[in-house]
Amino acid sequence: MTISPPTPYVPALDLLRWQFDLTWSLFEYHLERIEPDDFLWEPAANCWTLRRSPDGTWAPDWADTEPDPVPVPTIAWLSWHMGWWWSVAADHAQGRTPRERSDITWPGAGTPTVEWLRALRKDWLTALAGLTTTDLATTAPFPWPKDPQHTVAHMIAWVNAELMKNVAEIGQLRLQRAAARG
Repeated sequence: MTISPPTPYVPALDLLRWQFDLTWSLFEYHLERIEPDDFLWEPAANCWTLRRSPDGTWAPDWADTEPDPVPVPTIAWLSWHMGWWWSVAADHAQGRTPRERSDITWPGAGTPTVEWLRALRKDWLTALAGLTTTDLATTAPFPWPKDPQHTVAHMIAWVNAELMKNVAEIGQLRLQRAAARG
């Protein structure tokens, strides 16, 4: 009988960071190819997007109770949504006062949003770099406040999962629009 060598131990934060980096590398594929017109393209009649407010800022379509059927989001809406949950997660991870949903302003189609998302990545990496193994075991401040069943490690895993989902949605919408243009 052959005995395989033991699998090397990978510390939790290293594994979570590896997963984040993998997901981000898949996102870069789309960020490098996305066009300004991709952001506000509406793939269906029942769609959530961002619309200009009277003051010139972008306001997301929103409902406090999820509608049925759920509207198809545009890339603009998805990128704003990422900016919202990711900003709040980074605020919590770095001990800052978390922003409200209404405080998150989408910068606009094209380069401004791509640069914004890349800046959010850097802010998140700063948050991760400041964490210790002990921090990972503390109660998560977000998105499950005061729930001892969920730790900071769970929050980081949630960010990775949410990012992975949003990246896949943005990538699929970008590919569908490219295919529709022929």
